[in-house]
Amino acid sequence: METVNIKSFRIDGKLELVKRNTLENLGLTDTQLKKVLSKLREDLGDFQDTMYAHGKYAVLICLQGMDTAGKDSLIREVFKEFNVRGVVVHSFKVPTPLEKSHDYLWRHYIALPSKGKFGIFNRTHYENVLVTKVHPQYILGENIPGIESLDDIDKEFWEKRYEQINNFEKHLSENGTLIFKFFLHLSKEEQRRRLLRRLELQQKNWKFSPSDMTERELWKDYQKCYEEAINKTSKPWAPWFVIPADSKKGARVIVADILLQTLNKLKDIAEPELDDKIKANIELYKSQLEKEE
Repeated sequence: METVNIKSFRIDGKLELVKRNTLENLGLTDTQLKKVLSKLREDLGDFQDTMYAHGKYAVLICLQGMDTAGKDSLIREVFKEFNVRGVVVHSFKVPTPLEKSHDYLWRHYIALPSKGKFGIFNRTHYENVLVTKVHPQYILGENIPGIESLDDIDKEFWEKRYEQINNFEKHLSENGTLIFKFFLHLSKEEQRRRLLRRLELQQKNWKFSPSDMTERELWKDYQKCYEEAINKTSKPWAPWFVIPADSKKGARVIVADILLQTLNKLKDIAEPELDDKIKANIELYKSQLEKEE
């Protein structure tokens, strides 16, 4: 059963985040959402098994969103039916000294999924046009030729970076990687409630950092940067989907359904057929095994 209309979440034209809902009514109860998600993730797991055997495509899923948007729990709940050999999750933190000694895309490139596998980026290469754009002083630590001061980080710099990201993703797409980019669109009020919950529940305290409050004060700056980044980089080969995230259960169903609907359109992905010689001798092999009883 298709629960969502993909076109209503996919960005094909100009995005204005302020006009996008942060809560989507799917017309389902929590119990129904749970049941729908269970079927979707089971079907996704089956698809991944077939894709692994086929061995010609990889899937890259990029998750972005403000703090508390629900990225971790979405990964846990949507992909729990996957064979562990078929999915790899990378959570990108502050770049290490080794990572800083390379260009900003290097650490993402070496984490890409191999053919037959799903790769999930929890925060992504887009941090390099989001966090660094809100805090441009971080760019100075990248030791880029020609960038000596904040004055050198101008509009042309960011346009070039968007172009580099588009080229990076197009190269991946042309070589068999299917790219999905999801922005979990959270309201500021819902973030406030989730941060409060982290403080009120002892088992959630470890998730809270004072920096959460500092970054929250820059909410409008981040929204502006997300909007521009999505508008500059939502392409046919690597589309962005803006997912209402005030309901975690709803967001999980929407993401899972978009993935399954899109992947099921790929009719060339099928399990490889057995070699003719093996097929001709299947009954012989079965007979040999049965005689061992």
